[in-house]
Amino acid sequence: MKLPGVMRFSVSTWLIALLMLSGCANSGKHADELAQSAHLKHELVPTDSFVLTSYYRMSRPDLPLNFYIEGDGRAWQSRTSPSADPTPRKAMGLALAAQDPTANVVYLARPCQFTPMQQNPRCSSAYWTGKRYSEDVVAAMNQAVSHFAAAGQAVNLVGYSGGGALAVLIAARRSDVASIRTVAGNLDHAAVNRLHGVSAMPESMNAIDVAQQVAAIAQLHFSGSDDQVVPPGIAKRFVTATNNSCASHIVVPKMSHESDWAQRWPALLAITPTCRAKH
Repeated sequence: MKLPGVMRFSVSTWLIALLMLSGCANSGKHADELAQSAHLKHELVPTDSFVLTSYYRMSRPDLPLNFYIEGDGRAWQSRTSPSADPTPRKAMGLALAAQDPTANVVYLARPCQFTPMQQNPRCSSAYWTGKRYSEDVVAAMNQAVSHFAAAGQAVNLVGYSGGGALAVLIAARRSDVASIRTVAGNLDHAAVNRLHGVSAMPESMNAIDVAQQVAAIAQLHFSGSDDQVVPPGIAKRFVTATNNSCASHIVVPKMSHESDWAQRWPALLAITPTCRAKH
């Protein structure tokens, strides 16, 4: 028996919505399990623009805070269609945080990731596509850093992929950042978008434009030798733009953009960002 056209549309729409909810629930369950394995507690952080999902472990407020920022997540469902929910199926930023054994660890998801949409009335696909690094987003993420960082506490920012861009943009407006680490960081979205032949993002700030502002902060930028999404040349270009001896670039062999960076993270985290003496 054939269903009427309207009925067919309604059933297919319902099935798509159900699958999307199931995917989001599974992603959230995976994130909860990963966080629990690392003794990270869940907290929703209200900001002026968004309610952000975080996981944290704070046992020594007298020691520095390692702050992890998630990547762009599932921004697009196809080359031309934004996804309905940017929650990553595999939260690489959270996986990195879960491998960090230090006393104070905070993971922060990007706007509209993991947090129920009804708690984020401002969420629209613009915030995980063209406005993913906009002033609204950077300001909200910066407020979340302030929510966790105690007065006088040093902050070490770590960002995966697009989270690397946000780590740099946040560092440019703070005075308590002791170091920056990025993993496969999109540190020049204009160059990356040109490389892939996709639309520019004029409503987003670009990390490379503030390279000079963060130049005096010790920083390490890790790239995968096999990364074709954000090739090593992007981080190299950013380091050159800092024109300072505080920024270093390390190419990790046999790693692509979505390789198992968490497995490599304990060894990479042990490399301390430092400012080299000028000769």
